Amino acid sequence: MFLDRFIQYIRFEKRYSPHTVSAYQSDLEQFLLFLNPPNTPPSVSHPSDISHHDIRNWMVQLMDNKVTARSVNRKIATLRKYFKFLLQEGEVTTNPTSRITAPRVPKNLPAVVDGEKVTAMLDGKLDKEHAPTFADDFHGLRDKLVIEMLFGTGMRLAEITGVKETDINLYENTIKVLGKRNKQRIIPLNTELVHLVKRYTEAKKSENFNNNSLTLLVTDKGADAYPKLIYLIVQKYLSNISTQDKKSPHVLRHTFATSLLNKGADLNAIKELLGHANLSATQIYTHNSVERLKSIYKQAHPKA
Repeated sequence: MFLDRFIQYIRFEKRYSPHTVSAYQSDLEQFLLFLNPPNTPPSVSHPSDISHHDIRNWMVQLMDNKVTARSVNRKIATLRKYFKFLLQEGEVTTNPTSRITAPRVPKNLPAVVDGEKVTAMLDGKLDKEHAPTFADDFHGLRDKLVIEMLFGTGMRLAEITGVKETDINLYENTIKVLGKRNKQRIIPLNTELVHLVKRYTEAKKSENFNNNSLTLLVTDKGADAYPKLIYLIVQKYLSNISTQDKKSPHVLRHTFATSLLNKGADLNAIKELLGHANLSATQIYTHNSVERLKSIYKQAHPKA
């Protein structure tokens, strides 16, 4: 009952994305299952029965099961939001998460690929002998548009699948993106990307799909493109220019931000382009830039 009310609250009042709502529900169901295992008498019947000891014991179990510190932090953040809601509703008088210290998360540098190699691949200038090229038909233009748009705008996976044809302004060379928390932002498009959008939309119309989807990116049968399809397209083409394990749409987002920073772009401008809520989320890209400078220094300075 309490969980259902919370889910309704974040879905309809806070207007969280379906993905976020699903993650919150999954975290809370895991926690409640930990408190009341199946085939045992229930030990917790009301949220006010839950103590900080229960939460700490759950954290210990998660970490024993090799759940990463980042994932544990996310689950604790879910509990904080849940108990804050219960406080507002008058269901509890104290918040047990206030006595919880989240585990430290190691700071990993964002995974990126070589921006020049991405450009060479898009321009058909890869040196690799068997590197696939983008065919000049609907399928090839769509695949190329996926790579070009992720690399040229820094959009998230959930954002690119939601782009409508009407979100693109070909007169002002901009695209309207609906980001997290339903926050809109406008991103400029480079000339090549604008030209590619025009060619792709023409090829899409010539396919004469039955549903005539207004979503920009569609499947081979004309249905709205889904996240797995975008992921597979990115993985296929990044495999030709990178040997690292991570070959996801988010890698191209990281590459977009790092490329801008290395070319001298202002950090606040990058923040706005990425749709970050605060500057601290954007500052992680400065570490990549520093590492690049260190590498250049070691190669070039006689005292390095």
